[in-house]
Amino acid sequence: MAASNLDGSGPKWKKAVWPLVGIGAISVSFWLLAQELRGMSWDALWARITEISAHNWLLISICTLGCYLILAAYDSLALKHLKRKVNYSFVALCSLTTYALSHSLGASAFTGAVIRYRAYSTKGLSAAEVGVLVTFCSLTYALGVMVLVGLVFLLDPALDTRFAEVLSPGMVRWIAWGLLGLSAFYLVCSALRLPDLKIRNFRISYPCLPIALRQVLVAPIELLFAGGILYFALPATGNPGYVVVLGVFVVAFTLALMSHAPGGLGVFELGVLMALPEFPPETVLAALLVFRLCYFIIPLVIGLATAVIFEHGQLRSGLAAQGTPPPSH
Repeated sequence: MAASNLDGSGPKWKKAVWPLVGIGAISVSFWLLAQELRGMSWDALWARITEISAHNWLLISICTLGCYLILAAYDSLALKHLKRKVNYSFVALCSLTTYALSHSLGASAFTGAVIRYRAYSTKGLSAAEVGVLVTFCSLTYALGVMVLVGLVFLLDPALDTRFAEVLSPGMVRWIAWGLLGLSAFYLVCSALRLPDLKIRNFRISYPCLPIALRQVLVAPIELLFAGGILYFALPATGNPGYVVVLGVFVVAFTLALMSHAPGGLGVFELGVLMALPEFPPETVLAALLVFRLCYFIIPLVIGLATAVIFEHGQLRSGLAAQGTPPPSH
């Protein structure tokens, strides 16, 4: 795994690149969204939200819970790779806070590194170890995307046509096989325990095969749950099926993360709207609002509350160590 710089050092122009990329992505996406949503009825949008059944809301809630339980496993696997033991409840809360804030703020690699360093440094992890943990979690997500995109595009060839404006069907199939091949290559490298790869200040080491196998198995499960949120928020009538919705979700969500736009705002919506033309825009937008509520907003509120409680506890501990009475409330 590669160690990351958590001190924010580096050329100033590099610090401005990703915010500018995010702003540009949001601007272009909103302009394209405006073209897609021309003539949309806000009354129809609200009607689509209220039409979601209680049964589907329950399934959406289960999928959301499943997402964040599996995301905690990303950190747990990284800690096993580092041979570090940290209480699971701490890992779960740290993971929830990290992903809730980084998904909403954008530039997830940087924000995730800062939040994790603040938390795991209290458990004795060094900056280099947190850098390895962050990179490991990013790689776990990437493996999940590669495996899942490869499988869904091979299982349902009709998905090719939904992205025909960007890639030809033949190219999509080659990409699907290539992604699965890269995932298999990663497992082979782990099995052979190849030497570390050094690139300037970065050092990449392969985890042992049992951990690598768990990475490849765990990451797609989180994406299956996340895709389920969107699927159950869409109506059954005209629904192209879970596999199609899952494929659309994974591609759109990955593009949103790559855009570095806060919460993938606009980029994610545009990708899903364009790839699900069988639904009216109001129907898709209603499902996307439900997804944002469950996957972004509610976890963000919980994450912020967790961060405040954590920092308050750290402040009290620091004052107690100095012999200063904690502030009264």
